[in-house]
Amino acid sequence: MNTNKNIASLIIGLLICTTLTGCLSGDDDIIRIAFKTQDDYDDPDTNPQRLADFISQQTGMDVEIYPIASDVAAIEALRFGHADIAILDGGAAWMAWQQHGFDAILADQKSDGSTYYLASAWVLEDSDIQSLDDLEGMDSCHTGWLKSAGMLMPMGYMIGQGMVEVSGDEEDINSLRTTIENHFGNASIPSSGDPYYGYSGAFRCMTEGMGDVAFAKTTSFEDHCEGNDWCLDRSDYRMLQPVFGKVPSHPIMVNREMIDDEKADAITNAFLALNSDLDGHYILESVLNTPGISQVNTEEHLGSYSEAISSIPGIAAYFEGKYAN
Repeated sequence: MNTNKNIASLIIGLLICTTLTGCLSGDDDIIRIAFKTQDDYDDPDTNPQRLADFISQQTGMDVEIYPIASDVAAIEALRFGHADIAILDGGAAWMAWQQHGFDAILADQKSDGSTYYLASAWVLEDSDIQSLDDLEGMDSCHTGWLKSAGMLMPMGYMIGQGMVEVSGDEEDINSLRTTIENHFGNASIPSSGDPYYGYSGAFRCMTEGMGDVAFAKTTSFEDHCEGNDWCLDRSDYRMLQPVFGKVPSHPIMVNREMIDDEKADAITNAFLALNSDLDGHYILESVLNTPGISQVNTEEHLGSYSEAISSIPGIAAYFEGKYAN
């Protein structure tokens, strides 16, 4: 009788064990990548299975694509151990870090090889504006509503530094528009299709006298003035100091509670191998849409971004709604 009870208990235990993430040792030999997929790939070069196959060759482990439809789904996959890594947008990565303590281990690169760009304010050389403290009451040129370098970074930085006071409900993202309208004179917050939309548009808005300051990035002149007849000479522009901080590229995140260091290191080395392999270069370009991958840590990659945008009213709720869709 006792033997039967023991066997029954063992069977029940095994059944329970199979439902728990990481209980089966086989899971340790599989890498699962949370990735936004589509039903059909007209261009087979863009199929994420190519990435999975490469990582498998580098690690000697089975690699599976865990399909997700949104960044929030990717975060949930990491949270419950359904995936080992996920590639997230900067805002979603910030939310994952703040809410769940996830870590960034890698990040995709910009065209210049960096993993971030710097948000900054520009004025004309002959402007009376000498510092960020002089911007109150001036006309502002933003890249668009809730854009990182053109709105979230400068406004978050200035709110956090006490230069700008929030107007309205501090838990409502729409209070940011009221805050901007109350702090500046006229604010250009264009929509897509407007000639002053985007980085180039904000810089043009300021150049053509529609605003006193443009919120863009440190490379705006080099990026947008070549071949544009509305641009002035470089000596006619001046960048205000300090810059607002780093806007991060897409990081690759892990949940340290669900992955051990050995597995995380294997994944890191495999992704870095993409940079020096011919097939890896094609995968970077076609699947990951980046020229390269760099190793990062969370504070280094997301720290200054977090410091700035944390001061934006209602930003956490906004990101949660945005990335759930």
